[in-house]
Amino acid sequence: MDLLTVKDLKTWFPIKSGIVQRTVGYVKAVDGVSFSVVRGETMGLVGESGSGKTTVARSVLKLIPSTSGDVFFDGVNITKAKRKQLREFRRRMQIIFQDPYASLDPRQTVNSMLGEAMKVHGIKLSEAESHGKALELLNIVGLSEEHLYRFPHEFSGGQRQRIAVARVLAVNPEFIILDEPTSFLDASVQASVLNLLKELQSKMGLTYLFISHNLAVVHHMSDRVGVMYLGVLVEVADKNEVYDTSQHPYTFHLMAAIPVPDPEAEKRQALLSGDVPSPVNIPSGCRFHPRCPYMTDRCVHEVPPLFERTKGHWTACHYEIDFQKGERLYDIDYGKPTVEN
Repeated sequence: MDLLTVKDLKTWFPIKSGIVQRTVGYVKAVDGVSFSVVRGETMGLVGESGSGKTTVARSVLKLIPSTSGDVFFDGVNITKAKRKQLREFRRRMQIIFQDPYASLDPRQTVNSMLGEAMKVHGIKLSEAESHGKALELLNIVGLSEEHLYRFPHEFSGGQRQRIAVARVLAVNPEFIILDEPTSFLDASVQASVLNLLKELQSKMGLTYLFISHNLAVVHHMSDRVGVMYLGVLVEVADKNEVYDTSQHPYTFHLMAAIPVPDPEAEKRQALLSGDVPSPVNIPSGCRFHPRCPYMTDRCVHEVPPLFERTKGHWTACHYEIDFQKGERLYDIDYGKPTVEN
């Protein structure tokens, strides 16, 4: 059963100009994204910087207002929820930010931060109960009682991120967005934090939306993966299908860019040319066509829908492509899947 369903989500930021600050255009950071997250799974979102991953996360939680679209959490459209109802959903939906040095209040001790999180979300405990709960949370994330009354500057980056995890768990969430939670950490520390998150998911039945540009980390953490490019999803499938049998040219080249310890394999890597276009001036048709080696006039003029070609594998490309031979095979018939389910 889907815990989260996002339908045609758009988040545009107006561009102002002149003395009267007239709107002269929009940055289309997210431009029609749809996906779902099944209860208990980890859905990964990958893409280059500026593809809209973090904007999707913040829009889902209503930390920034979306322009249009719907977000359903546990069957309820939270884009239309009133303030009181939204507060309850905020307790059930939490986020862990990527920078552990900026996400913790430097003026508060760990005990104060955990107690405040519970208080804000209406979890009423006595001082002794709050202390006991805070100590329990620290033990869960691998810290101890001696850390309770320290300030953030007294911790390493990995310890700070563990505290951020404990603060999220303090309100008993069901769904957690992990916005590049280990990008600021050393490789060895990354592994310990990621393993902690997987262990917590298994024990507590948590559901994750995992956002990262690190493809290896996303593969390790996720059950399914969505690939974003310039504000839209271009491919969504089981993680192994995305990594091993990519159907979209952008996904294929993204995976081909993963470093491997084989000089011959590195020679065969086909790197993309050009830069990601501006989200202010989005190309017509397929957004990827200016960088795509397989593009045709159809790609320039016609927007490819995110289409389910095989069961559970969605791709936004007009063509079936043999990437090993480097050639287009045939046009996609959007009326039926290319392979019977």
